[in-house]
Amino acid sequence: MKNIIEIRSYQLKPGTGSEFHQLLQEKSLPLLAAAGIDVVLATASLQTPDAYMLVRAYHSIADCEQSQQAFYASAAWQNGPRTAILACIESCNTMMLAADATLLKSLRQQAGPTL
Repeated sequence: MKNIIEIRSYQLKPGTGSEFHQLLQEKSLPLLAAAGIDVVLATASLQTPDAYMLVRAYHSIADCEQSQQAFYASAAWQNGPRTAILACIESCNTMMLAADATLLKSLRQQAGPTL
């Protein structure tokens, strides 16, 4: 059972919100899924068009670190959307929290049909 969530909050460069969303939905999320990384929620801020949140679930902090090291070192990421996505990001903050099945289910329901 996955009991850790990683929340990434991105402050995007002004005017890049739509481009970031499209890149994430069409390029990054399929790669993450293929790598077995559980994306629970990926959404733009309701308040600020150039802010975005990505929530991923893991079994443990060690699982998170191992999964991300493998993914971000992969040729699929390095030769794929990496450069375009990083060009949109001004800053990023990450937080790890304990999560239970109820929280994960609630977050997934917020994601809608795209995740």
